[in-house]
Amino acid sequence: MPGMYFEEFEEGQIIAHAIRRTVTETDNVLFSTMTMNPAALHLDHDYAEKETEFGKPLVNSLFTLGLMIGISVHETTLGTTIANLGMTDITFPKPVFHGDTLRIETKVMGKRRSKSRPKAGIVTFEHTAFNQHGDEVAKCTRQAFMHAKTEG
Repeated sequence: MPGMYFEEFEEGQIIAHAIRRTVTETDNVLFSTMTMNPAALHLDHDYAEKETEFGKPLVNSLFTLGLMIGISVHETTLGTTIANLGMTDITFPKPVFHGDTLRIETKVMGKRRSKSRPKAGIVTFEHTAFNQHGDEVAKCTRQAFMHAKTEG
């Protein structure tokens, strides 16, 4: 099982995830249409070229968020998480475009034992996504309810 248990996380620990992913136009169109987001900013090349400062479609930011967290799962929570408790402080400082390749880093911001479950704890992660130029394109804080190996 690749995921880590509560006890294996250390505050300040940084995980540079091995998986990288190039975002495609198909990813963006499929995600936007599946989630019923008809924004021309994501789907209409002519509109994006003529009516936006970007000159081309932007990748749906919720796809970027999902991809960022998804890439982190294998090396953090795969098989060891009970549930996500929430995501906060979500930012998208730079846009993502078709053809951008994202890499992800996760920092363990803190952890504490569960007050209600003796073999569980809460880990707070800060996930950051960077494009191929090293520009930060997304960041969020996520709290995960994690299995522990031992009772606390």
